[in-house]
Amino acid sequence: MSEGKKTQRIDKILGNLGYGSRSDIKKMVKQGRISLNGTVVKDSGIQSNPNTDVIEVDGEKIFYREFVYIMLHKPPGVISATEDLRERTVLDLLPVDFRVFSPFPVGRLDKDTEGLLLLTNDGQLAHDLLSPRKHVPKTYLADCVGRIGDREAELFAAGVELDDGYVTLPARMEVAEHGTYEDGQARTRIFLTISEGKFHQVKRMLEAVGSKVTYLKRISMGPLLLDEELPIGEFRELTGQELESLRSYKNKQNMI
Repeated sequence: MSEGKKTQRIDKILGNLGYGSRSDIKKMVKQGRISLNGTVVKDSGIQSNPNTDVIEVDGEKIFYREFVYIMLHKPPGVISATEDLRERTVLDLLPVDFRVFSPFPVGRLDKDTEGLLLLTNDGQLAHDLLSPRKHVPKTYLADCVGRIGDREAELFAAGVELDDGYVTLPARMEVAEHGTYEDGQARTRIFLTISEGKFHQVKRMLEAVGSKVTYLKRISMGPLLLDEELPIGEFRELTGQELESLRSYKNKQNMI
């Protein structure tokens, strides 16, 4: 809530928290189920400051918050969008008590890519993390066709030319392991850190050096690391420490 608008209609406050539509809350008021600072509410349009007032529904104090910050371990097969008529979206993985806050994905992961995805309704934080000027680093774990190593790392560090002629910003690559696929073809597992977000960028960067990505997972975004104990397809809210690290990082970037 902005500093200039500290009060809201009580039906709007409760509606934003998932207690129902405006008409639903009006019925609850008529039934005497809502109180404000110990007094039963008679008008669903009464103004309240949810940060300081005590609002109770059926005798239970509500917990108000303006923003939500959600870490999702995105599974493959869902798209990074708020709605789609044909595809399942990342918001479909959240229960209604989080969807009522209208969170949106901060950046996108391809449909077949898994890993860290931040969902929030904090537009300013999202803007700062996505701004092309900020060059927020994002690290991916990728399985790639062939045996790649120092040569490719040097090419990425210098910037590689993509299929449309764009030359990427310098990126850091580390080899995690060399192995083989089931068919005996050579496979290299790498960590790749990029600081921009072009369309299918990681896949196109590997294609630019003669390889191909067969598996891709984002493991970090700025200071935020994917919780290794968070099962794929599951989510949790950010801890206070994680949120503070993002805010501190944002502020540091704003000074650059």
